[in-house]
Amino acid sequence: MTENVRTEKEIKKFRRAALIVVLLTSFTMSLIGSALNLSIPAIGREFQVTADTVGWMVTGFLLCVAAFSVPFGRLSDITCRKNVLVTGMIVFICTCAGAVFALNFAMLLVFRIVQAIGAAMVLSSNTPILISAYPPEKKGKALGLAIGSVYVGLSVGPVIGGVLNHQFGWRSIFIAAGSLMILTLIVAIARLPHIDSEGKGKIQMDLGGSALFAAFIIMFMLGLSKIEFGMIPITMVIIGLVLGGIFVYYEIHKSNPVLDVRLFKSNIGYALSNIAALLNYAATFAIGYLTSIYLQVALGYDSQTAGIIMIAQPLVMAVLTPKIGRISDKRSPFKLSSLGMGFCALGTLFFVFVRTDTSLVYIVIALVITGIGFALFSSPNTNAILSCVDRKDYGVANSVVSTMRSVGQTLSMVIVTIIVTFMMPGVELAQTDPESLVTVINTAFTVFAAMCIIGIFISLKRKSSDK
Repeated sequence: MTENVRTEKEIKKFRRAALIVVLLTSFTMSLIGSALNLSIPAIGREFQVTADTVGWMVTGFLLCVAAFSVPFGRLSDITCRKNVLVTGMIVFICTCAGAVFALNFAMLLVFRIVQAIGAAMVLSSNTPILISAYPPEKKGKALGLAIGSVYVGLSVGPVIGGVLNHQFGWRSIFIAAGSLMILTLIVAIARLPHIDSEGKGKIQMDLGGSALFAAFIIMFMLGLSKIEFGMIPITMVIIGLVLGGIFVYYEIHKSNPVLDVRLFKSNIGYALSNIAALLNYAATFAIGYLTSIYLQVALGYDSQTAGIIMIAQPLVMAVLTPKIGRISDKRSPFKLSSLGMGFCALGTLFFVFVRTDTSLVYIVIALVITGIGFALFSSPNTNAILSCVDRKDYGVANSVVSTMRSVGQTLSMVIVTIIVTFMMPGVELAQTDPESLVTVINTAFTVFAAMCIIGIFISLKRKSSDK
């Protein structure tokens, strides 16, 4: 990388600007996602479409972010991360404006999917910019701050989204997010230095590999997300796996692949850390979904009160994650993330034993424990992954983590869907009786706890790669 930042004063300015830009972009991305969840009924009413149809705003967004993060991460590594970041921010702002003036749901969905492409550009380049501004011994601190801002967005998103949607309508959420991104864009353009990679103009983008990766992820995740509908989704999953195999074969024979799959074989720490991330998200993502339904159906709370109770988990994560990130610079990130997986296992075990008359204190304790687990796992595990690659590959390595997160989140909901379909065919979980709901929750969390326990052993096997 050409070192355009030389003096100590310039380094401090770069670090400060990078921190502001990354905190704001990470916050905005998590804010708009969690806030829009509150507006699904309002959007459905305005455009006269079902909640399932509106749900494609969420599904389509996740699919595109997962499919394009790795290609854009690679692009940022071989060109200029600032250029990729700024372009993504502009796309995000333009699509926010487009969504505000959408005349029908089809237009809104198109803008949201294109927005996901911009989000992929931002998320694949913002964190690498931040950690490249910090010395290696402070990488965990930078990651802790960045991930902490995501959890802050998740904590306040439902509250802000609820207020904006109720007072000004769902379009105000896009106005707020777009306005915040405009301010961040101004800081990025004015304050972030332009640093080209060493390979700019020398390394060609692997377009074939990028296309195969996107096709593999979209087909696989889309099939998984609709797996309960029978043979067509199952066929899509199979086709996705075949495309994944073709992608791996293609990348092995490329001199400059979009994703160096050989690293998964040659670097055990890198491979196991990514597998641990996949298991962690698969075992924990559905906690919020199941807890929300449990609080309302089994314990009788309204949606607003349930939302306030559930803030306990992301609040703990927002407070602890930056501190844990700093600790991971001094202590083994491998051991810290293994400990985090242990706390997640303990938290999910708490949910295995919930009943229709379980006290609210018990539920809050379980949420706090899993929040501690997330905080202990997230930034140290990402630190562990990035410790296994060169600085020039931070973009694609960070993007692989994002892909593991998206696939893991999809798997988590698939597990819940399969359990519900098997135990209560033809019945929606939110419409069932409390006793049946509790049985489903106990079963699901038994599976999730087992996955966390497997994750603990996988995490501990990384000790041979500990630094």
